[in-house]
Amino acid sequence: MARPGRPKLPQKPQHPTVNGFLAALAGERNAAQNTVFAYQRDLADVAKYLETRNISIDKARTDELRDYLSFLSKLPNKGMRGNNVAVRTIARRLSAMRQYYQYLIGEGVRKEDPTQAIESPKQVRTLPRTLTEDQVNHLIVTANKKKGPDGKRLLTLLEVLYSTGLRVSELVGLPLSAISADRRSITVKGKNGKERVTPLSEPARRALNAYLDVRHLHILPGREAIQKKWLFPSRTSEKGHLTRQRFAQILKDLGDDAGMPEGAVSPHVLRHAFATHLLSKGADLRSIQKLLGHADIATTQIYTHLLNDRLKEMVKEHHPMAKAKTGANANAKNKVRA
Repeated sequence: MARPGRPKLPQKPQHPTVNGFLAALAGERNAAQNTVFAYQRDLADVAKYLETRNISIDKARTDELRDYLSFLSKLPNKGMRGNNVAVRTIARRLSAMRQYYQYLIGEGVRKEDPTQAIESPKQVRTLPRTLTEDQVNHLIVTANKKKGPDGKRLLTLLEVLYSTGLRVSELVGLPLSAISADRRSITVKGKNGKERVTPLSEPARRALNAYLDVRHLHILPGREAIQKKWLFPSRTSEKGHLTRQRFAQILKDLGDDAGMPEGAVSPHVLRHAFATHLLSKGADLRSIQKLLGHADIATTQIYTHLLNDRLKEMVKEHHPMAKAKTGANANAKNKVRA
């Protein structure tokens, strides 16, 4: 299922220039498959809107693209905070259009960029959702109660994710060969084909060892060729391994079983928890950047803001002087009311 605000992958062929742009992304820029899919979805949505007005995407003008973004901003966006499509969704669509039209200029298809005069919407910084250490431990305890091969796989996925902070696509797409001989680390191929080695915690190693004993039960007879290379094979997936969508659903179900609030648990939330908890324990930002596979440390710095906000709330809630001040303010208000 596509996320709210993001359409499904288009079923019909796209405009030849869009296909050329996507091919250039994959070939010349070595973009990851998920990145190419994201551009494919976004540009398909732009083209669909323009087609209803008999406009070809490669010939669209500035005012026509502005109309599209205005239309997008008024769409209901059920399932996400706010009544309309998120600002970041609009900003992403505009970014996709800009790169597409720059490609057309480079190919000599167009002379001007129709998005040049369109300003990006201002985005309010939103801090990533995360979980406390107690919440993560509660999830692990709940997963540990699940029996059979599925239970062992779930516990391993959870422990490895919390131990490494991998992106969900990196986790479910791990080949069996990614595990080191001593099972103390995993070699991950991240964005743009960059490799990094991330260590495994002792609980993750124990869960992994138990899971590897039953891993073969997730391989369907007759499909060994496509499934046996993956660390987390799937009997039903066309890719041969567990999909991002299926893992997200499994985690959601685990969160429900653990009594977590709706939407509190997801692969990305656990990645945030990994980084935030490391930072709170004194790990330096540069090390966390390497473990997460961030190309720019500015991306990693969001966790310092998250930690600072948590520390402020902790001081406000637990510091005796903060409580005294709050009490004094309350008494003052009561006197005014009297």
